[in-house]
Amino acid sequence: MAGSEGAIMTMRSQHSASRVADHAKDRPHVSHLGTSALLFEAPGAFDLQNQRRIWALGHKAQGWPDVREAVPGMTNLLLTFKTPPRHIEALATALLEAWESGDEWTVQAKTFDIPVTYGGKDGPDLHHMAEHTGLSIDDVVRIHTGIPYTVFALGSHPGYGYLGIVDPRLAIPRRKVPRVSVPAGSVSIGGMQTGVSASPGPSGWHTIGRATMSFFDPTLPEPALLSPGDIVRFHVERIIP
Repeated sequence: MAGSEGAIMTMRSQHSASRVADHAKDRPHVSHLGTSALLFEAPGAFDLQNQRRIWALGHKAQGWPDVREAVPGMTNLLLTFKTPPRHIEALATALLEAWESGDEWTVQAKTFDIPVTYGGKDGPDLHHMAEHTGLSIDDVVRIHTGIPYTVFALGSHPGYGYLGIVDPRLAIPRRKVPRVSVPAGSVSIGGMQTGVSASPGPSGWHTIGRATMSFFDPTLPEPALLSPGDIVRFHVERIIP
């Protein structure tokens, strides 16, 4: 379900996750994106159960006539169409009705063990994370590597996985000034989420380390290493004070 529209989702995914985390909506909302797309935004908590409902909704909508792609984001779903639909309101109603069914989609997840070098030039925000949380650097790393993370959605750039949910002790607002560029493999935390960059680029999250694995290869049949529902476990390769 992820594809070229992943980039379209980026800002909406980030803003939606932040908004839902702070102010849970009471009801789902469907909005038009021009004449060729619909955005469904889910109500309720930012958690795995709600995200499984998003996956189920996307899986169902992908088979509807005229739907070109159903792209799950963080607590939202983007539908793009082959041609502008004549009855877009009927599609919006169908989305709402499908959501109310309460179906959840549990995928056959792959598990990835990812070695990370924490700190140093590859983790320029590790010291700030420790200062902000009142934890030691070792504790930040220990807590970050202490639990598995689920890939909630792909977005931001090809192959990037939004992972959740971090231990509350590590939750931190996004950087006030984004970094112009972080290298591929950068492991970062923003809000309740963590993630690992698939390619070099800007980031408003706090970069605490770097993995050397490749997360996106356009020459492969399946270019993105991660998929929604996969499990990621970080472990320490080394810590640079």
